[in-house]
Amino acid sequence: MRPDQLVIRADRLLAAIPAALPLLFLRVALAIPFWRSGHTKWDGFLSLSSGARYLFTEEFRLHIFGQAFAYPAPLTMAFLAGLGEVILPVLLVLGLGTRFAALGILAMTIIIQLTVPDGLVNFHLPWFAMALALAVYGGGTVSADRLIGRALGNRLKASAHPAH
Repeated sequence: MRPDQLVIRADRLLAAIPAALPLLFLRVALAIPFWRSGHTKWDGFLSLSSGARYLFTEEFRLHIFGQAFAYPAPLTMAFLAGLGEVILPVLLVLGLGTRFAALGILAMTIIIQLTVPDGLVNFHLPWFAMALALAVYGGGTVSADRLIGRALGNRLKASAHPAH
């Protein structure tokens, strides 16, 4: 087989992969680091760990325009970050509210980048790209979003286009 035919064949094989597969892998890959980080922030049900309390009150700073600013309401920020890092990954893996969960991860990634500016290339940029792709394309056909959409599809179509 000639090289150009190999390229064409490889292109067709890759194009035949259903979009649901890479979207599922994106959801899981993005969920893992946030899920792991979220578990370090809790000492029990809705009880922030001492490490999280310390980091958000004493260590973490927002680096904006060359200045370092303390987090506003650091314990509230720690609590919200902890909730987001546990809830949003679950939603991503299930594919439930995928676009909104991805937007939440996107917002968290921006704040993390402002807090830890050295992590852009190795961590934050890939997280941002994955979250952006999921916010734009959704969870795909292997997702709770799709199941719910099918179940509600007729009602949604009827409400979007009322009869005259």
